[in-house]
Amino acid sequence: MKISYLMNQHPYASCTFIRREIVELEAKGLSVSRFSIRRPESKLVDVADQQELAKTWFIFDLGWAKLLLSVVRTGFSRPRRFFNALRLALKIGRKSDRGIVVNLAYLVEACVVLDWCKSLAINHIHAHFGSNPASVAMLCRVLGGPSYSFTVHGPHEFDNPEALAIPEKIQYAAFVVAISEFTKSRLSCWSDHSHWSKIHVVHCGVDRLFLEQEPQPLPAEPRFVSVGRLGEQKGHFVLVQAVSKLASEGLKFKVILVGDGPLRGQIETLIDRLRLQDYIEITGWATNVEVQQSILNAQIMVLPSFAEGLPVVFMESLALGRPVLSTYVAGIPELVKPGECGWLVPSGSVDALADAMRQVLNTPISELERMGKIGAERVAKLHDAKVEAGRLMELFEKYSQVW
Repeated sequence: MKISYLMNQHPYASCTFIRREIVELEAKGLSVSRFSIRRPESKLVDVADQQELAKTWFIFDLGWAKLLLSVVRTGFSRPRRFFNALRLALKIGRKSDRGIVVNLAYLVEACVVLDWCKSLAINHIHAHFGSNPASVAMLCRVLGGPSYSFTVHGPHEFDNPEALAIPEKIQYAAFVVAISEFTKSRLSCWSDHSHWSKIHVVHCGVDRLFLEQEPQPLPAEPRFVSVGRLGEQKGHFVLVQAVSKLASEGLKFKVILVGDGPLRGQIETLIDRLRLQDYIEITGWATNVEVQQSILNAQIMVLPSFAEGLPVVFMESLALGRPVLSTYVAGIPELVKPGECGWLVPSGSVDALADAMRQVLNTPISELERMGKIGAERVAKLHDAKVEAGRLMELFEKYSQVW
């Protein structure tokens, strides 16, 4: 069986879980081709991502002449299917917040993917995220291409599912993957009951680099680590304000922000204004190994998100024996159990976050290590990348169709 993975940007620094998933599928003997609409916008610092880049086909690399040639070839060779795909693109474009022109561009991209699938004898397309990759896969299917499936992560797909044509994408898909029970419930809300059987939970997972790590004692220095894109949804401003509140009480600790993003400048400005340079450090993007070391150098992971799917960094942190402090958002409570392997607070509350951080600072290291051990056991049971790839492999074998 030959599968194509279709993404908007691949590889992507904050989407290492996709690379892990592909690697585990290939280890099981599945042939996987990587298709990406565009090249990554940010610099790739991880060697594994750089290697993945060399294996990926990029639609936008073709140039407009080849893109239009693919459209003309498809239109003349299968006019009825092309008309049906055009009609669908116009339908979803009219209710999309991105407009008709962008959705017609998805049709152009679908023609290219159809050509690639024919030349590589692809049996099935799997798209990651329910946005434009799933649109292209759906239109490719209507053009007469292979069956497709897509994984929904959140939080973007949760904001306006009608504008993203999530109901239509579920309707045409062979199956749909939800990364958590919460995500499955959201997809059920947006689809007809007759399509509920298509929706399957397959967790994101961590690989041997984390699962087989020898337990390491927590450092004596009180240190929090926060790994994630410096964007609107991760709650970094709330974290900085909570740190300021604790610093004013004379508490001594360190917070390491691992990542980069559009809000970095504003976060740095707030840190300077509140005079927290001795409390908060921003490292920028890091490799997989560097992320692992940053987690091991800390006592606990903290990420006060406003919106999420289910952060893979929580799986990584717990696998390494570090408890997690986060919020009651989306699928997070399915992994992080308050009092067992971490703390959860209401999203957006500076006071609640500061209170929880104070509790962490007053918790004996032996208790934090006990919580970390429970968390590692939960991740090994629920988020082993090898096991989850096996579940996905079974779905590919069951639902992919001859075309």
